[in-house]
Order: sequence, then structure tokens, then C-alpha cells
Amino acid sequence: MAAMAEVKGENRRHSFRRVKEKQANTLPNIQERKGSQDESDEVEYERIRQSGRDRYKDLSRPKEQKIEWWTNVGLSKRIHFQTGQSSGRPLFYYSCGRASMVWELKPLQQQANVRVQELSRSKELHRDHRENRREYLYSCGRNTPIWLVGKGAQSAEDRPRTRQLAEPKQPPKEYEGARQIETIIPKPALKGEPSERTQSLSFPKKRPEGPFRDPVWSVPVSAKNASATERCAELARSKSTPDSYQKPKDEMWPVSKAARRATATPRVDELSKPIVRASMDHVQFNPDAFLVKETALKGVVPKRIETLSRPIDR
Repeated sequence: MAAMAEVKGENRRHSFRRVKEKQANTLPNIQERKGSQDESDEVEYERIRQSGRDRYKDLSRPKEQKIEWWTNVGLSKRIHFQTGQSSGRPLFYYSCGRASMVWELKPLQQQANVRVQELSRSKELHRDHRENRREYLYSCGRNTPIWLVGKGAQSAEDRPRTRQLAEPKQPPKEYEGARQIETIIPKPALKGEPSERTQSLSFPKKRPEGPFRDPVWSVPVSAKNASATERCAELARSKSTPDSYQKPKDEMWPVSKAARRATATPRVDELSKPIVRASMDHVQFNPDAFLVKETALKGVVPKRIETLSRPIDR
């Protein structure tokens, strides 16, 4: 706390000096302060600094506890609350925190103020109020007033508009009612006679009883000697393969004698030999495994690679 006060005091000192310099620059008619004026500024600064320290000390003190904060659970002892000597109230005894403050008033000796007495009075009835009126006599509360209907209104006739509004809503013209489940046939239909066409259609179809043809029958000689037409012969011809079609090669085919007598060239013999590489167990102990070849040391870098290796000038 003391270190923070020192830092803030130093900042105030610099700001105080800046204000003094600004006033001296903006007011050219005032003479420069010397000697005693500087000493008075220092005294004023020390006074302000000391007052700031006193203010920090006041703020650093803990807040004093009020009697209204005490509860029966913690600091105060439970005493009869009607004596007025205890701050423990039933409100705090059954609460779980700081509720509204309970004033130290003796409940048996205090009187209500004028405002409380005015609010405690019941609402007075209106001056035109009448009990057991006709509209309230048979009701269960204050409803809409029921007024008497005059004789002229009782004998009046309805207007055409009122009659129109009183009529029930008619269904549309296209509406059809529900059809009955059982269709009732009229008497003329029951006494009617069918036509000749209806009677002919009502008879069952006549089918011959036999004899039928055997499943195997003899072919006549004329059918055996008949020849097919050109169109039937063309349609009976099977679909042929195209001219460029080649039959699939057999899985096994004989090797020619010339192929049997052929000898391999030196290049083929060289390529047929497998590459023999040393195992990693031997390579890791070889000190000359990563030596550069002499031909690679004598190589020349092409111009294209040299141009690509140069950095870009920006």
C-alpha cells in the first residue's frame, strides 16, 4: 500500500509541475516565479501529498460492523426481542443472510404514523351506492348492469337485415348429402322386364364336350415336301462374326524350333544377373560409403542450373 502511494504521489508531482509550466507559457504578462514562489509550490505539493496519504489510510481501514448486520447464529446472543436490548430478531434467526434492516423499535409502545393509519382504513362506498339493486340481487358479483326492456321494444317487429342474419348458413349448391348404405330399388324397376339383348347376354357360353384332337398328330405329305421362302431362310440364318474377329488363343501352344535354338545376347545376360547389395550391417561400418566419385568431382554445372541458383533481386 505504501509503495502504491509513493508511485501515485510521484505522478501527481510531475502533473503539478506540468500545469505550472503550462500556465507560465500561456500567460506572458505574469513574471517568472523565483525564490519564495518555488518554495511555496513545494510546500503546497507536500500538503497535497500528505492529505493523499491520510486518505489512503482511511480507505485501508476495515469497515466497521453495524448492529443491524449481526445475526443470532454468529455474534449476538439470543435475548427476548420485545425488551429492545437485543439486535437478534426472528427475521434474522430464520434467515440465511443479510435481509432488510430491522429498526430497534419497541413493538408494544410504538404507535403507527398518520400515513399508516390512513392506509389501514377500508375503502368507503360511493355516495350513490344502493344495496340489493335489481341487477345485483340475483347475480354472484358485479356484472354488466341488467336494464328493463320497454313495451315498445317488446312489440317491435324484426328488420329484414335482422331476419337475414338470424337465418342459419345454407350449404352450397354443389353439396350432396350422405348416401344411404342400402340402396332402395324403386317399384317400377322391380316390375320391369329385360330386353332380348340382355337375355341373350345372360345365357352362359356353350362349349363343346368333345372329341378333341390328340396331342400327337400325323403331318401331311404336302407339309413335308414344302420349301421355305427366301425371307424365312434369311431369318433362320445365325448371326455371323465380323471379318476382323480372331479366335481366342489356346492356353498352351508349341514353341518353334528356331526359338529353341536361339542364344541370349551379352546385354541380356548382363541384365539377367541380380544386383548384389551389401547388408546394412556391413554398410554402416564402411567409412567410404558416402565418398563422391571422381567423375562427379570433375563435373560442370550447366548454365540453366546456375541461373536458377541465383537469388531473385527485389
